[in-house]
Amino acid sequence: MARGRHWVAAWLVAFLVTTWVVYARQTAAIRAARELAELRARRANLEAHRADLERRIAQQRLGLHVPSDSEIILLPAPGGSH
Repeated sequence: MARGRHWVAAWLVAFLVTTWVVYARQTAAIRAARELAELRARRANLEAHRADLERRIAQQRLGLHVPSDSEIILLPAPGGSH
């Protein structure tokens, strides 16, 4: 009888350890996924900031600016439809 109880206790301990390991891995995975999402958002923000800085540098160095309405000329396409 005592031998059967030991097996039950061993299986119970094995089950509890396995459950704890699965829980720990899932918790770590959720934490890692959350951190990855935050890093991706930060990267997108930094890339947008970089693009803005590059645009400003190009505008300064090359004297570029956004054209006003009077500076825009629409040219008809050759052989266009009527």
